[in-house]
Amino acid sequence: MKPLALVALALLLQNPHWTEQTSGVNVRLRGVSAVNKQVAWASGAGGTVLRTSNGGVTWQRLRVTDDLVDFRDIDAIDERTAYVLSIGNGSASRIYKTVDAGQTWQLQYKNTDEKAFLDAMSFWDRDRGLVFGDSVDGQLWILKTGNGGGTWTRVPPNELPPALENEGAFAASGTNIAMFGKNDAWIGTGAAAKTRVLRTSDGGQTWNVAETPLLAGPSAGIFSIAFRDRNNGVIVGGDYRKETEANQNLAFTNDGGITWTLGEGLSGFRSVVAYVPGAKSPSLVAVGPSGADYSADDGRTWTAIAGRGFDTLSLIKSAPVGWAAGDRGSIARLNF
Repeated sequence: MKPLALVALALLLQNPHWTEQTSGVNVRLRGVSAVNKQVAWASGAGGTVLRTSNGGVTWQRLRVTDDLVDFRDIDAIDERTAYVLSIGNGSASRIYKTVDAGQTWQLQYKNTDEKAFLDAMSFWDRDRGLVFGDSVDGQLWILKTGNGGGTWTRVPPNELPPALENEGAFAASGTNIAMFGKNDAWIGTGAAAKTRVLRTSDGGQTWNVAETPLLAGPSAGIFSIAFRDRNNGVIVGGDYRKETEANQNLAFTNDGGITWTLGEGLSGFRSVVAYVPGAKSPSLVAVGPSGADYSADDGRTWTAIAGRGFDTLSLIKSAPVGWAAGDRGSIARLNF
C-alpha cells in the first residue's frame, strides 16, 4: 500500500465510524443501552424491546407487554438486568424491569395522574435511580427509587424549584438525565421560555437549578446532558422541528452545572451527546436525526461522522464502542 494510502487509512481508523446492523423491526427506536462489546438493549414504539448478545450480529425481539406502548428509554444494569420506560399521559407512562435477560418483565410503576408524562430515567447503580417527567400544574415531576424499583416515590414538589410554564423534557433519546459517582445528577429541561439544568449532589434529596444559553421554545431546549466528572459537563439540543440548523444547541460547564457557556461546531440539531470512554483526551460524540459529529478536544472543534443520523446513542463504560438507533428500526454499531 502506498504511503499516502496508509496515512488516509490511519486517519480513518482514528475517527468513529458506523457499522449498520439489522434490527428486524421497522419502528422508531429512541432507547438504547450498551452493556459491553457483546450485549446491548434497544427500545421503541409499538412495545418494542430488542437485545443482542453477539455484538449486534443478530437482535432478538423481547415481549414485555401486549400493550402497544412507546418505550422511549431503556437502561441496562448488566447483561441480564434492565429497566424500560414508556411515555404518554396517564397509564401509558410505565416502568418495567427484567432480571433474566428479558425473558420475563415486572411492571414496577404505572402512572395514575392523567396530567403526568414520563420522559427519561437513569441509575447510579442497580438499586438507586431517578425518573423525570413533564411538569404538572407548575410543579416539577421527579421520581426516585432506592430499592431497585421496588418502590418509586415522587420527590415532594415543595422540595424542588418551581417549574416554568410548560417546562419538561423531550422524550427523544432517553438521555435527559446525567449521573456521576454515587450522588450527583443533572437534568436538562426544555419546551419553556428558558432552558435550565436541575442538579443534586445528595442523591436527589435536594435540588438547585441554573439557566443555560441553549435555544428555548415550545419545540426547543436541552435534549441530552452528559458529565465526565463532577465539574465538566455538556448539553446539546436545539429545535427538533429544524433538524439541520445548529443554532444555540451546544453548551459546556466546568463548575458542576452552576454556569453554562455556549459552544459551536455541531452540524445540526442533536438529540444525544456522550463522552467517549478511554479516549486519550476528553472526546465527545453528538448524534441527531440529520447526522453525527465527533470532537477529540473536549468540544472545541467538531468533525462530521460519515453516514446517516440517529435518535439515540449509548457507549459502553470500558471502551470506545457503542450503538445508535433511530427511525424505521435503524441501528448501528459505533467503533473507533
